[in-house]
Amino acid sequence: MRHRTEHSGRAAATPRCFPGAVELRYRVVHGYRRAFRYGGQGSVLLLIHGIGDDSTTWSGLLPWLAKRYTVIAPDLLGHGGSDKPRADYAAAAYACGMRDLLSVLDVDRVTVIGHSLGGGVAMQFAYQFPEWCERLVLIGSGGVAREVHPLLRLASAPGAELMLPFLTSPTSRLAVRLAAPVLRRGGRLGLGSDFDYGLDRYFALADRTARLAFLRTLRSVVDRRGQVITMLDRCYLTQGMPTLLVWGGRDRVIPVVHGALAHAAMPGSRLEIFSDAGHFPHHEDPARFLGVLEDFLATTEPAEFNSARWRAILRHGGQSKAPLDANAAEASTMVSVVPSGA
Repeated sequence: MRHRTEHSGRAAATPRCFPGAVELRYRVVHGYRRAFRYGGQGSVLLLIHGIGDDSTTWSGLLPWLAKRYTVIAPDLLGHGGSDKPRADYAAAAYACGMRDLLSVLDVDRVTVIGHSLGGGVAMQFAYQFPEWCERLVLIGSGGVAREVHPLLRLASAPGAELMLPFLTSPTSRLAVRLAAPVLRRGGRLGLGSDFDYGLDRYFALADRTARLAFLRTLRSVVDRRGQVITMLDRCYLTQGMPTLLVWGGRDRVIPVVHGALAHAAMPGSRLEIFSDAGHFPHHEDPARFLGVLEDFLATTEPAEFNSARWRAILRHGGQSKAPLDANAAEASTMVSVVPSGA
């Protein structure tokens, strides 16, 4: 296993080459309009955003990645410019949606990159469709362990659909803006460096259809006790799958210990901790993130699916749950390198 924690300032440098063109496109799949950003040439990178977010989260990266790769960054159903029907918003359904969009685009092999909820969808995609997946990149990923920010647990509670219209009203939005300095640092409920971006996503919930889709999505993965699904019981299936984990050392949404747990459970994975970043390391230090991602892509070979090997791993890899306990101990050792206060 490979693990690195670097203490670097935020990079002001921008890549010097001219970026590639990326455009917003639309396709109808199963009767619903899907928005996605597309551009570049070469092997394909599928980038999946997190809950309440959309493909613009990758805007600072896509033009540079499109110089060397084909990039596809969808707005998940219920998010951004995609339709927001009353539908199945579970991670498995999203994974199927990714497969179907790729099929429509005549793509059948990708490196899948997911942030937060999108990380859980990426892992589900690799599990459901291993023959499609060349590499796996998880950024502050959901679906590892139970712990998650208290505000998400609160929003998943019964009755939240009655409170959110009030909490996203113009009066409430103004109150939140005025209280921003306190909320930014505010103890356990504070979001630190993630506050301003999170505030923009929160304001987007003033739209009723976006709000209902957000709640359906959230309740498929979070309840009052925290995250309800885990990938740890199936992480052994990533044997032979080049895997990169990126986490912010100051992530208050999904703590960095989750990255260490996943790293310990994923044979041969790499873990990169951005010590001073929060839940969006690809925003806070995009130049470093690009460097880490491009190094990973350049130094790994795409996984080749072998059905006989897959069946053998399934037969023998999941027989014991004991390694999960050992992973927890190893994870606590790994994250000890993160500065105090992370």
